Amino acid sequence: MHIKSDDLAHENELVARNVRRFRLERAMSLGELARRSGLSKQTLSKIEQGSGNPTVETLSLLGAALDVPARRLLTEWGTPVYVQRHDEGEWAEAGNWSERLLDEVYGSGYVRTLVLRLERGGRQPEPVVPHAAGTLHHIYVITGKLRTGPVTEPVDLAAGDFARFPGDIPHRHVCLSERVVAHMVTTLPQVRQISPTVLQGGPGA
Repeated sequence: MHIKSDDLAHENELVARNVRRFRLERAMSLGELARRSGLSKQTLSKIEQGSGNPTVETLSLLGAALDVPARRLLTEWGTPVYVQRHDEGEWAEAGNWSERLLDEVYGSGYVRTLVLRLERGGRQPEPVVPHAAGTLHHIYVITGKLRTGPVTEPVDLAAGDFARFPGDIPHRHVCLSERVVAHMVTTLPQVRQISPTVLQGGPGA
């Protein structure tokens, strides 16, 4: 029996992200997952590429092999990495100015904007310690080439490329050219507010 959905492509992409995420979090190779699930590496490769159409039985086998309920493979966890290449953006013209929309994230909270400058080092930089839950990094490369994103799912960006990825898991920025200049925005929704001080016994106590 195959999964029935109004948006099968979206469901397949969701399963692909989750299978790959859970597999990498467990430091499990594709071959090891194939051995544990009883599925072929070719089938697993298609599933992780989002081109497979897994049956309910296949999801059950994958869930058992990854030690998660099968329903978790059909649930969005965290925020997927989003990349917009320099030649994919559309410019909107309005009078004497134009704009290119990079991303939209709804909600309110902490927003930090900065310009990031990196230089090529002699060795791989250490991963950045995860920030508070819900943190997102939004990076637009101005000059140079940058490898950035989650440790388990890095992406290579060139000038004009944009990416959004979760900052509440280990991540890393690696300079692939001599220098990199990038514009970075960090957002954290629902920042906890400072509670008012309440005097014991009320006013005048």
